[in-house]
Amino acid sequence: MTEMRKWTRGARRFALTGTCLLMMAGCAALQQSEDAESLEDLTAEEIFGRAEFTLDSGDGAEAANLFGEVERLYPYSELARRALVMQAYSYHLDRDYEAARGAAERFLSNYPADDDAPWAQYIVALSFYDQIDDVGRDQGLTFQALRALRTVIEGYPDSEHARSASLKFDLAYDHLAAKEMEVGRYYLKRGHYLAAVNRFRVVVEDFQTTSQAPEALHRLVEGYLALGLESEAQTAGAVLGHNFRSTEWYESSYALLTGNGLEPVAKGDSWLRRVFRQTLRGEWL
Repeated sequence: MTEMRKWTRGARRFALTGTCLLMMAGCAALQQSEDAESLEDLTAEEIFGRAEFTLDSGDGAEAANLFGEVERLYPYSELARRALVMQAYSYHLDRDYEAARGAAERFLSNYPADDDAPWAQYIVALSFYDQIDDVGRDQGLTFQALRALRTVIEGYPDSEHARSASLKFDLAYDHLAAKEMEVGRYYLKRGHYLAAVNRFRVVVEDFQTTSQAPEALHRLVEGYLALGLESEAQTAGAVLGHNFRSTEWYESSYALLTGNGLEPVAKGDSWLRRVFRQTLRGEWL
């Protein structure tokens, strides 16, 4: 009999729990239904205003949802197009970069000549740029960010976003150069001098406007001296001295060269001599 009473009490608790769960699910469904109905009773302006308030409150995901409702319920209204780009912006603030890019690209597809098109393209670029990781990671996103930022710079040069895109382009470009430098230093420390020199050469030839260029030239001095290529080392020092004489990298290269009985002067006919001639003509940097 005792066991029967225990089983009965357990069954009642289970039934009560199940009933509560059903009631909670029903309440949630009812709330969603009421929310949908309340939105459908609002004008586009009212929903848009609610979305803006939600965004200002810091809830990017819910704001994106509300902006989406403007487009869904009033697809042919003037606010529909604005709501779409605001949805992209809300997603970006919520760090849902894929959703942000999708909404922005849809805006550009539907309204390519709209006044907000530069902003939408800038959001596309940011969706890549803001995901750029530290130098040690794969740089695929950096390349994508550079392409998207260039589209903003070249496609909308007079927009308010062009200057910001240019600054971010320079930073992303420097990021790629830093990656080459990291790999070059890795090879240099392990005595793989030719592989190191090849990496530093990429920086000097392809990323000469970045902050990595002075160090790259100094590392070339180190690498070429280690390989016994004194003329190349001297020429690298000459380029470094002409463009970055006041830097610590030139001081280090100068000390390294003079310590080996050499001077930073252009010699021979290597690729660095071509760079040196460009430097004298003002074509390098």
